[in-house]
Amino acid sequence: MAILAELKDPRIRDVTVTHVEASGDLRYAKVHVSVMGDQSRQELSLRGLQHAAGYLQAKVADRLETRYTPRLTFVLDQGVKKSIEVARILREVLPKPETPEETAAEAVGAEADEAQDAGRAGGPAAADPTGPPSSPPERPRSDHEPPL
Repeated sequence: MAILAELKDPRIRDVTVTHVEASGDLRYAKVHVSVMGDQSRQELSLRGLQHAAGYLQAKVADRLETRYTPRLTFVLDQGVKKSIEVARILREVLPKPETPEETAAEAVGAEADEAQDAGRAGGPAAADPTGPPSSPPERPRSDHEPPL
């Protein structure tokens, strides 16, 4: 929250903390951040965060009750950028999706084929046409018996 609300550095914009890795003794912490924008924008925001590391470390020290306050280092997380690139490549490689009307018509045709196959194989479509057995009739209750 301090990155979003309290830092006034104009270099730090559109920053999201994706995750934090802390060392076993809690003396060091790598803060992975994602920055929206091009490469120069990302590097500028990363430098701004590194410049504000002391202030952010003091904010962490106020919240933690440990002997040592972790020394913060900021690392650019390329995961979001890579996932966008993978999605773009998949859109190029995979066939174009059909229109919803064609997809619905194919689904109805597939259901009809499955019903025919089940009927030939003695499946649910070939079951007793009278339907499932009905529940037994309710027995009459006396006036002194509470309702179920």
